[in-house]
Amino acid sequence: MRLLAEDELPPVTVHRQSGKSIFVLASDHAGNSVPRRLRNLGLPQSELGRHIGIDVGILETSLQLADQLDAPLIAQRYSRLVIDCNRQPGNVSSMPTISESTEVPGNCGLSDDEMWWREREIFHPYHDMIKEMLDSRDQEGRDTVLVAMHSFTPELFGRPRPWHIGVLFNRDPRVGKALLELLRAEGDLCVGENEPYAVDDENDYTIPVHGERRGLPHVEIEIRQDQLADAGGRKAWADRLARLLPQAVDRALTPTTFHR
Repeated sequence: MRLLAEDELPPVTVHRQSGKSIFVLASDHAGNSVPRRLRNLGLPQSELGRHIGIDVGILETSLQLADQLDAPLIAQRYSRLVIDCNRQPGNVSSMPTISESTEVPGNCGLSDDEMWWREREIFHPYHDMIKEMLDSRDQEGRDTVLVAMHSFTPELFGRPRPWHIGVLFNRDPRVGKALLELLRAEGDLCVGENEPYAVDDENDYTIPVHGERRGLPHVEIEIRQDQLADAGGRKAWADRLARLLPQAVDRALTPTTFHR
C-alpha cells in the first residue's frame, strides 16, 4: 500500500540540475505538503504553515541563490512533520508526536509499516537524489561545496533569537569560519556561530552524511524567518549569499586543500 498517489507531488525536486557552479544546495524542509492519505496529520493548515511544518521562506531564497550561482538545488517538498529529512530515521524527532507545543495526532501510535513507507517514499528518494548528484560530480572530477539551507523562528518558547543568520558546522569548519568572517565584516548583521543550532550526528543528517562522511567542504546556513517575510528580504539574502559564498570558498580552500 503506497503512501503517495501517482498524481501527488514528487518527494524531491531538482532546480538547475546541470548548474556549473562549485556549489550544490540542499533544502531539507522546503515544503509543507502532506500526503492525502495522512489527512494533514490531523492539523489545521495554519500549523503546517508554521516553522514546525516548514522552513518558512527558504525555498524561494534558495531558488534565487541557485540561479545567481548557477548551482543545483535539491529540495524536499513534504512537511518535516511527515518525516524530517534532516534527522536519522528512528530518531524521536523524525516523526514527532509533539513539535514545540503542538501535538501531531497523525504521528501518534505509528506502526513500523507506517514509518517505513514514509522513509521509503519521501526520505530515501530525497537523500538518494543528493547522493546521486554528488556521486556524478565526483565521477566527473568536479569539486563540490555542499550548502544546506534552513530558516529559523525569531523566538522560541518566548525567548528572542537575535541572530539574523547562523553559520553551522562541526568537524570541518573551513567554509563556515570563512563565511562567518565575511558576514560579520558586513557590519549590519548579528551573526551566530553554531547558533541557534549546532550540527551534530543526532540532530542532523544532510551535513554529517553527505558532507562530513564524504570529506566534502560544506556549511549549513540558518536565516531568521522575519528576514525572509517578503520578496525583498528573500532577494536581499540571495544576493548577499551569492556574493559571499564564493569569497568564503576562495578564503578557505585551495586546489591542494580542497579535499580532506
